[in-house]
Amino acid sequence: MSTPSVVLAGGGTAGHVSPMLAVARALDRVLPEIHQSVIGTAAGLETRLVPEAGYRLHTIEKVPMPRRPSRDMLRFPSRFGQAVRDAAEILRAEQADVVLGVGGYVCTPVYVAARRLGIPVVIHEANARPGLANKLGHRFAKFTGVAFEGTPLKGSKWVGMPMAREISQLDRSQRRAEAREALGLDPEKVTLVITGGSSGALSLNQAIKAALADLLGTGAQVLHLTGRDKALTGEHGGLLTDPGYHQREYLDGMELAYAAADLIIARAGAATVSEIAAVGLPAIFVPLPVGNGEQDLNARELVAAGGALLVKDEHFNKAWIRRNILPLLEDPQLLATMERQSATRGITDADDRMARATLAAAGHPIETSEKKKK
Repeated sequence: MSTPSVVLAGGGTAGHVSPMLAVARALDRVLPEIHQSVIGTAAGLETRLVPEAGYRLHTIEKVPMPRRPSRDMLRFPSRFGQAVRDAAEILRAEQADVVLGVGGYVCTPVYVAARRLGIPVVIHEANARPGLANKLGHRFAKFTGVAFEGTPLKGSKWVGMPMAREISQLDRSQRRAEAREALGLDPEKVTLVITGGSSGALSLNQAIKAALADLLGTGAQVLHLTGRDKALTGEHGGLLTDPGYHQREYLDGMELAYAAADLIIARAGAATVSEIAAVGLPAIFVPLPVGNGEQDLNARELVAAGGALLVKDEHFNKAWIRRNILPLLEDPQLLATMERQSATRGITDADDRMARATLAAAGHPIETSEKKKK
C-alpha cells in the first residue's frame, strides 16, 4: 500500500490552527513516512505556525461570504470560483488521498474542490455551534468529528479536541509541586488561576482586583495571567502586589498553570474548555459577552456534568465571587468532587482519533497493533 498524502485545511486563528497541527503530529507518530501539507490563507496565524511546525504551507485567497448587499457580493462568485480552482490545483499537485479540514474561510473552497476531484473529506468541528464551512463540508464528508457531544451535525462522532500532548497527557497530581515551584508559588497552598487568554480580559481583571482581599483571606494563593498590557496596578501606579498574589501578563506553556491550579477562572473558548476537561480541572467559565453565544454553548456540557460553574460577564463581580468562589477555595471536598466530574468529560486522545479516521478515509486504515489502547 502506497504512503498516503494528506492535505490539511484550516487557519485564521489559533482555534483552527492548533487542533489541525495536533492531528498532523498524530499522523506523523502513527505513520512516520506519511506525506502532509497544509492549505491556508496569507492572512492567518498559519503563515507562521505551520512552517514552524515543519509542514509545507500553500495559500489561497481568503473569500468570506458577504453578509449584506455590496460590491463584494457582486465579486464573490468569481473570487470564490478562483479559490476553488486554486485549491484543486494544489490537491492535484500534492496527489491528495484525503483532505482534513478544521473550518475557517479557507476550508469552503477546499471542500468544494475535493468533492469535484473525488477526494474524501474528513472534518473536525471545534465549537459547539458549527461554522458555515464545516456545515457545508459535513454534507458530503466521509467522517466528521466534533469536540463537543451536543454539536448539531447529524451523524458526527464525539472525538474531543485535538491538543498539544503536553496538555492532553498531563498528570496534574504528579506535576503539581514542580509546576508551583517553577511559577514561584507555594507548593502547599490551594491555588486559584485566572486567565483571560493571551490578550487578557479587562472585566475579569477588574473583578478579581475588587475581590482580591476576600480571595486571599481564604488562605489560597492567586496566579493571575492578566494579558498583555493589562497588568493590575496598585494605589501608587506600580504593579499590584499582595502576599499570595502573583501576576504575569502571559505564560508560555499553559500546562504549568493547569498543573499548579486547584481551580481556574477562564473564558470559554473551545480549546480552553476542552483542555480543562482533559486535565480534570475544576473551572469557573465567564464567556465572552460578544459574538453569537458560542462560548456559552462550549461550556454547557462541562457545567452540566458538575465540573464547572458558568457566569455571565456582567454578573462576574465581587459579590458573585464571594458567594460562589470563596466556598470552593475553603472546601477541598467540593473541589475534589468538581475535579472528578470534570474528568468525566475529558478526552485525551482526540488527535489520535482524528488521525485514525483520516487514514481510514484515505484507504489506509491503521492495523489493530498500531491503535492507541483505550
